[in-house]
This record gives sequence, structure tokens and C-alpha cells, in this order.
Amino acid sequence: MRITVLGAGSWGTTVAAVLTRRDHESLIWARDPVVADEINAKHTNERYLQGFTLPERLRATADLSEAAGHAELLVVGVPTGAFRGTLERVRADLHPWIPVVSLSKGLERDSLLRMSEVIKDVLPGHPAAALTGPNLAKEIMAGMAAATVIATEDLTVATEIQRVFRRGLLRVYTNHDVIGCEVGGALKNVVAIATGIAQGLGVGDNTRAGVISRGLAELTTLAVAMGGEPTTLAGLAGMGDLVATCISPHSRNRYVGEQLGRGRSLDDILAEMGQVAEGVKTVHAAVQLADQHELAMPITRTIHRVITGDITAERAYEGLLRSHPAGHESEPG
Repeated sequence: MRITVLGAGSWGTTVAAVLTRRDHESLIWARDPVVADEINAKHTNERYLQGFTLPERLRATADLSEAAGHAELLVVGVPTGAFRGTLERVRADLHPWIPVVSLSKGLERDSLLRMSEVIKDVLPGHPAAALTGPNLAKEIMAGMAAATVIATEDLTVATEIQRVFRRGLLRVYTNHDVIGCEVGGALKNVVAIATGIAQGLGVGDNTRAGVISRGLAELTTLAVAMGGEPTTLAGLAGMGDLVATCISPHSRNRYVGEQLGRGRSLDDILAEMGQVAEGVKTVHAAVQLADQHELAMPITRTIHRVITGDITAERAYEGLLRSHPAGHESEPG
């Protein structure tokens, strides 16, 4: 199959490499021509996957029209802030009816849409799916075992995409609950910032475990309010992705939180990283969704106050511990 991956960041490049090794004719689009040239000439992407060699058969291009026209399956791994604009640019060159798979974990800030909803909005008639789960790019590139989820309402389409992605130690599951899968993938980034702050403040493993557990309760509550299924959030797209993102030193969102906990400014952290930490943007949409559904979501709201500069990271943890009495564990908050 001819597959195009839009976005040559760490995860997009990793997915393109996996698909190429699965004997698909893969083409990756890089916004920066220098990155495309490096992938073609040196079979590396040192900015995002330093130390890893890419398959020689993987081709790259900086021409978005060429990338779109090549695709029998389109995989979109650009940041959520560029997701809609990129789809609008490929629309004219895309073959009709081909499936479109989102790799991006977040929510569109103004519309509050999930990425599969953005696909349906911009590319009506194309089956929309999301690939999500605990998928740290460098571990998959290193050949470590991992599990992922293809989420789409049409399980026939999901099964076909599952067949395309399945390779070696990468175990691919299907799920019809797109809402639950995408909300889990988006909100875990916010909880990872909170967990990172705990790490930066040195408040202890008990505190971090508490934040992860109560964070899972929050994202489950929001997913269910939006129409998702609670069992989804107990699986790979919820708890699995949450644990990986909250504990891994490779997690960008956890890193942002850790640096905030050490007293650094958000602007300095993001400028140094040179990469997108989706939780920083997602938290704004998450608070609006919490308001719409009249949900407390104290962790999400507290991290929003930190990101907007309303309170410091240290104050945030004092507030989480003292803000209100705890109720029954089955209840959010």
C-alpha cells in the first residue's frame, strides 16, 4: 500500500519507519526541506530521533501536493495547532474516500473538536481514525515491545488499518470508542504536566501516584460526559498512555511540568525544547469542556492556572492538597 505520513517529528517519523519495514511504500512529508533531504540522503532525522537509522526505502518530501497525491492511506502526525490547516492544504490533491488516521493527541483550541472530528469536518467522506496508546517513539524505534489502539466507529475499517500497522513487537488493537480513546490521549498530557511538577518539586512518589490516579478519574469523567465509555479509559488509550506519559523521561509534557516545578518560566522551557508539548494547549480546551459539562476537574483547572501564570507550580500543589475535603473515591475531584 502507498502510505503518506504528514509530519516528520519523532512520532511521525517512527510511524513512517514502522510502516516502511512492514513493506509498505511509505512517503513522509517534512515541513522543513532540510529534514526531508536528511532523511533521503542520510536515512536519519537527528533533530527528533538522534542516534537512530531509518529504513533506506523510506522516502521524504517537502512538497505537500506530492505527499497527498501519493497516499492510499493518509496518516497525520502534525501538531494539533497545525492539523486543520494541513488538511485544508492537502484536500485538493487527496484521492477520494481514502482513510485518514490521526496521530495527534489533543483538542482543537477554538472549536474544542477532537482530531477525528476535524478530519470529518475538513475531509467529509474520508473514514477517520485515531492511533493512540502508550507509544513512546524512541522505545519503538529501539525495537521494544509496545501496544497501540486504532480507534474508529467502523470496525471493518479499523481491522484493515490494524493489518497495515501490525508489525513485530508492535501489537495493534481496535476500538470503536473514538471519543474515549481521543479524550484519554489528549487529557493524559495535562495530567503529565501535573505529575512532572510533582517531580520537579520533589514531593515524593506517593504524591505522583495520587496525581496519576486522580488524573485518570478526571479524564474518565470528562470522556464519559462527552459520550465515551469508562472501560476505554481503563485500557491502553487511558491508563496505559497516562502511565507512560507521566513516568517516562522521554515525555515532553512531563518535562514541561518538571521544569515548571523547578521554578522556570513556561516561555523559557518551550523555547529550549523546540518541540510541541500538546498538554500546554490542550488544557485551555479541557477547561472549557469541563465548564460545558459542569465538571469540577480540579487537577485540570489547577494546571490551567499554572500555564496561564495565575499561580506558581508550588502554589498549585498546596491548593490541590488543601482546596476541598475528599469524597468517595469513585467520585471525581
